[in-house]
Amino acid sequence: MPHQIEFSVRSTDLDFIGHVNNAKYLEYMEWARFDWIWQTGLTLDELQRRAIMPVVVNININYRKELRIREQVIARTSAVKVGEKSFVIKHELFNQSEQLVADADVTMVMIDANSRRSTAIPEELREALFAELPVK
Repeated sequence: MPHQIEFSVRSTDLDFIGHVNNAKYLEYMEWARFDWIWQTGLTLDELQRRAIMPVVVNININYRKELRIREQVIARTSAVKVGEKSFVIKHELFNQSEQLVADADVTMVMIDANSRRSTAIPEELREALFAELPVK
């Protein structure tokens, strides 16, 4: 089952035409992504202690429907693909009517914070990613 968080659109999320600014959709997805990663036990403190960090290397996003002030947003995150040092996750944003408003595939690479080079995905994150993969 995908990880899920919910929140409301705030006035500071809007652009000059009165709907959510396109960059905010990415921010919403980032909130969901970090909440999901932190649920595996890899909090910011733990990532810093291990001197590793997940880094976004590619995002392909589809904007499907506008969001407006005070709408409820449901953000779902699930794994798509898992490698040794990288993984792909899917974010889906829905409004309170369960209409898909945006979706994105995000490729991330785990890097060593000191060398700035790719490194293996921690085992607990790999397990969480594999558990989220769709059954074929």
